[in-house]
Amino acid sequence: MEGRKFCGKMMRQSKTTSTSQYETAVTNTWDERYDKEGSSLNEPASFLKEHIHRLPLGKALDLAMGTGRNAIFLAMNGYEVDGIDFSEVAVKKVKARAKRKSLAIHSLQADLTHYRIAENSYDLIVNLYFLERTLFPQIKEGLREGGMILFETYTIEQPRYGRPHNPDHLLKPNELIHRFSDFHIIYYHERVDEGEEGPKAIASLLAQKGKGVKP
Repeated sequence: MEGRKFCGKMMRQSKTTSTSQYETAVTNTWDERYDKEGSSLNEPASFLKEHIHRLPLGKALDLAMGTGRNAIFLAMNGYEVDGIDFSEVAVKKVKARAKRKSLAIHSLQADLTHYRIAENSYDLIVNLYFLERTLFPQIKEGLREGGMILFETYTIEQPRYGRPHNPDHLLKPNELIHRFSDFHIIYYHERVDEGEEGPKAIASLLAQKGKGVKP
């Protein structure tokens, strides 16, 4: 990077400016996507729907919630939900939908690369089609005893079938199950899923924090 040629204050300013410009570009991209999306994605993720009967009731956290299809589904099933997303447009849409339906959803706009999950606060944490590896220990600490993590996202095989292509956003083989090896694994599956929109390479996990488990 060009900024590395400088030192001290000038280097820090260069990095700060670059980071700020990048974050602004990313925010604008997601805001535009969600603004165009409307309410087209109303159905919750299949993995969440399939396992809702196994999940502990209480307080839930939806990471990278988008326009709230999973947060709304959880709230309609009796959960008090905290939902976080990088896009201000998405958060506004969730707030409006929750208000119309009188649902218990607290929506927050935040950058999850810097966000801190409150410790011992959730009975359920949902992470669907989003990968920020620094959150793994926070997810463990954020769950209460007996709480569950429901996680599904793309694996390193995904570029064969479409986006995303960046390996930083893709799970390595067995990475997800190893990350939660100190939890009770209820369900785990790595596969190429032949969905209606075409094949996608994903890993799905449902795991529980139990007594004696150290986050």
